[in-house]
Amino acid sequence: MRKAPAIFLVAVSLALAGCGYRPLYGSSAESAGVAATLSSVSIPEAQDRLGQLIRNDLMSSMRAGTGEPKYVLMLTPVVARRGMINKAQPNVTRQAITLSVSFSLVDRATGTTLTQGKTFSQASFDVIRQPFADLQAETNATERAVHEVSADIRTRIAAYFASRQPKS
Repeated sequence: MRKAPAIFLVAVSLALAGCGYRPLYGSSAESAGVAATLSSVSIPEAQDRLGQLIRNDLMSSMRAGTGEPKYVLMLTPVVARRGMINKAQPNVTRQAITLSVSFSLVDRATGTTLTQGKTFSQASFDVIRQPFADLQAETNATERAVHEVSADIRTRIAAYFASRQPKS
C-alpha cells in the first residue's frame, strides 16, 4: 500500500525532468546565469533617505556593483502617508505608508530601456501619540514597504534576464 505514493512521486519527477524547467537563479555551462547578470546592474546614488533604503536593499540582494556594470537601474520612489482607521479612543489611530516605485533598466552601452515597470507596497502602523513610539512605528512600516518593493523589482528584473538566457 505504501509503495503507490512513492511510485507516483517517482513518475511525476521523471515526467517533469524533461520539461525544460530551470531555476530562476541557476546557471549552466553555456551561460553565467541570472545571478551573475544581476551583479552587473548598477544603481545610482539616491537623493533622499527613502531612495537610499531601496537602493541599499536592492544592492545587497543583487550583489550589484561588484563587477563592471552593464546595466543601470533607475528608481523613482513616491511615498504617501494617510489615515486608515480612527478608533473610538481619540489617542489611537491607524496610519498607512504607501510606497510606489517606478523603475527602468537601461543598457549602459546603448542607452536603451530594456524593461520598466511600477510596483507598490502598503504598510500600516498604529499612532498612539507617543513621539518616539510613533516615529519607530512609522520607520518600521517604511522599511517593510521598502523590502517588499525591492523584492518585487529584483524578481521582475531577474525574470527579464532569465527570459533572455540561452536554453540549456
